[in-house]
Amino acid sequence: MTTKVFGHKSPDTDSTGSPIAWAWYMSEVLATPATPVLLGEPNTEAAFVLEHWNLSKPEIISDVAEGEKVVIVDTNNPAELPAGINKADITAIIDHHKLVGGLETKGPIDITIRPLACTATIMYDLMGGAIAKAPRGIKGAMLSCILSDTLEFRSPTTTEHDKAVAEALAADLGVNMGELAAAMFEAKSDVSAFSDAELLRMDSKEYTVDGKELRVSVLETTAPKLLLDRKDSLMASMVDVAKEDGADQVLLFIIDILNEEATLLVPNDFVKAVAEASFGCTVSGDTVVLPGIMSRKKQIIPALKV
Repeated sequence: MTTKVFGHKSPDTDSTGSPIAWAWYMSEVLATPATPVLLGEPNTEAAFVLEHWNLSKPEIISDVAEGEKVVIVDTNNPAELPAGINKADITAIIDHHKLVGGLETKGPIDITIRPLACTATIMYDLMGGAIAKAPRGIKGAMLSCILSDTLEFRSPTTTEHDKAVAEALAADLGVNMGELAAAMFEAKSDVSAFSDAELLRMDSKEYTVDGKELRVSVLETTAPKLLLDRKDSLMASMVDVAKEDGADQVLLFIIDILNEEATLLVPNDFVKAVAEASFGCTVSGDTVVLPGIMSRKKQIIPALKV
């Protein structure tokens, strides 16, 4: 049976590239047939990475079958996984997020969760010397994952090890990391073709905070004005997205990569209260700028209070 390897819904670069890398390792090094799949369309940056490294877009699936062998990467949150995940045969988890709970396995499994900025960094370590055998596209995807998750080392989640692994991959590939990152961020910033609802779900995760169901969305960009010019329609769309997704509220943080700050859209008094309680700020309009806020995982989610 071929094992399916996948990350979270609304796949970003790490949840697109890391399944490809690990499926290669399982198939070619461990001699365990595996294939990467996605739980949705990759975002614009991830799509750029696939094209740049001449990698085929994995098949998109909506669910997994009972007893089907799967490896989960870049998440351990059931809310970000197929509805039937606990009926599948989960054989391994490789992740860099906090434990959420709720996953059920058929037996003991391999779990690797490390406090690093990127799943691909963990995979690089797990592969050991086998990384030398990896095709150029696999190494390129892993480098791109690290540059994406660390925002080219600007994110507070970045560790020295993430940076060292990226430098080693870049040297091996003969790639200028600054040029690659700039091209990736440019692709990520091009959101003109997406509806407001698609943007709100593009890089979005579900969390329960103080009994409230929140969809916490992040859009990382080098051109925040393009998104802020759409703030009225984005805020109007939050109502329908929340209703359709069973959430109490959508929170949208627009991350300015170059200026290293976030702008939170404030459509109502509930979000205003959340912003002021969580980040110690004073909200006087329909947006609030949060200097230094770059990471949902490390800075936004741990701070949220309702």
